[in-house]
Amino acid sequence: MYQAVQSPRKAALSVPASDSFAFLKGLDTDLRAALLNQIRDLWTHSSTALEGNTLSLGDTHFILEEGLTVSGKPIKDHQEVRGHARAIEILYQCLDQPLDEEKIFALHRAVQAEHIDDIYKPVGAWKVEANGTHIVGPDNRQHFIEYALPLFVPTLMAEVLDAVNVTPAESVTLNNAAEIYAKIHMGIAHIHPFYDGNGRIARLLGNIPLLKSGLPPLVIPQEQRRTYIQTLSTYQMHIGQLNSTSGVWPDLTQLKPFSDFCAGCYGSTKELVEQAFALQRKRATS
Repeated sequence: MYQAVQSPRKAALSVPASDSFAFLKGLDTDLRAALLNQIRDLWTHSSTALEGNTLSLGDTHFILEEGLTVSGKPIKDHQEVRGHARAIEILYQCLDQPLDEEKIFALHRAVQAEHIDDIYKPVGAWKVEANGTHIVGPDNRQHFIEYALPLFVPTLMAEVLDAVNVTPAESVTLNNAAEIYAKIHMGIAHIHPFYDGNGRIARLLGNIPLLKSGLPPLVIPQEQRRTYIQTLSTYQMHIGQLNSTSGVWPDLTQLKPFSDFCAGCYGSTKELVEQAFALQRKRATS
């Protein structure tokens, strides 16, 4: 059951002015706008669902298009969806200029639905406390993964920024897009630069080189959540805690399993693009 809220209907995403969006070229204006909205809905749903959001893809679409709430679903879930959609808009505006700390902080403010007044949980700023997580590894034993200490976050994230900014758009192709995405994604996830929201930020920033090259974003489906987490954790367990000496990627050969996993996920947005062009061809022959 859907309930109206006070906020007005959200306007459809405008087509970005950047020349980066080559996958839109050749489509009529309405088809370009519809495709961007479809990608926004899928990307937002998948990324928030990986973090435990209970809203379906249909719910996500309805909230973003109609400004309605879904009865029985937490307000926090609605806020996460709206925040992630806003983050995508911010990300699109980052494509015509180098990525920097302030742009990352703007993305973090967007995806953080709950703004807690807590100096130890800053929003739009790097973490101030050490963080980590425990896992059960491939050896069926429990392990604790320590993320980078706050002291090293600015230096490590500067390395990630450099990797994003120096990647030539012409060097990213369908054949290597997943590998490039996986490197950026894993780097951020392994640093864990924020107290919360790291996964969503990693999945956003990992797509910048792809979008700049004219490719659609890579979206990891919620159905692959367990494999996704296990692949991330296995890499991080083998590499160990990052610091200014290790750098962000001490052993790139260890990234292959995660790159292969990401390559297997790179299908849903390509399918949406293919559907849009099928409609375009149908119009041309009508």
